[in-house]
Amino acid sequence: MPATSRELVYQTLNFEDPARIPLELWYLPIAQIKYPGKVEALYAEYGNFDTTGVAPYCSEPDYAQGDPYAVGTFRDSWGCIFENIQAGVIGEVKDPIVKDWQADRDKVHFPTEWLTIDPDAINRDCAKTDKFVKAGCCPRPFEQLQFIRGTVPLYMDLIDENPDMKAFLGEMADFYCRCMELWARTDVDCLLFMDDWGSQRSLLISPDLWRAYFKPIYKSFIDIAHGAGKKIFMHSDGYILEVYPDLVELGLDMINSQVFCMGPENLEPFAGRITFCGEIDRQHLLRTGTPEDIDRAVKEVYRR
Repeated sequence: MPATSRELVYQTLNFEDPARIPLELWYLPIAQIKYPGKVEALYAEYGNFDTTGVAPYCSEPDYAQGDPYAVGTFRDSWGCIFENIQAGVIGEVKDPIVKDWQADRDKVHFPTEWLTIDPDAINRDCAKTDKFVKAGCCPRPFEQLQFIRGTVPLYMDLIDENPDMKAFLGEMADFYCRCMELWARTDVDCLLFMDDWGSQRSLLISPDLWRAYFKPIYKSFIDIAHGAGKKIFMHSDGYILEVYPDLVELGLDMINSQVFCMGPENLEPFAGRITFCGEIDRQHLLRTGTPEDIDRAVKEVYRR
């Protein structure tokens, strides 16, 4: 009897030589705008793929307001205002909430609505599918701090060891852990978190700062997941090779990162120690490569 989608993903994460590589599709709405019918055709061809998400069924409405992918403004769950000039993608925060930590700290909305999930409804959805189910909560402490504070001021806070920023980051980490603990008590297969950490050629901050501020937070997330018998997934764009050993050390199960930005040959030492969730070069190959170029790239990753 063939393995279910859920079993295939577990076999992959446990390095148990699955019969095939599990499939997953990520896309932004702009893909459907530019290529009508193409996304639907992929779902039709591949049978809805092997992973799925689940709604949180929160009893309190989210503080977010608007559509993050529509032209105009969008307020996120923390109160940050995004401005968007292109339909189908996510906008940018032009006016951060916190200009001064002491004066503006209370303007930030902690989304405690996320703590009102309905575990019974979540578990019913998990029981209805044979797919690998990811939690409906995705902490992103570094990115959210940038939205709240602004990128340049935040970088200065990190370098200067600003005590008010450090106190806020501690509160944020505690809040995210509460969210993760709630989801860890449901029947989902996997918890997840994300932060884009890389530029084209290096980390956005020094590895020492990363290890001082954010590695302990990620350890908490991973420990919560593993303590409940769950797998855990991270997404991070850019060149993050310098912290791959740290992520492996922490026990991260799978990561979606830009393999070709770092070079498949540089990630080969981590084969068999962490599961790579994709991906092929979307900066260049997927945009301009021929089908033969893509085939070669897929085979190169598979070979390594």
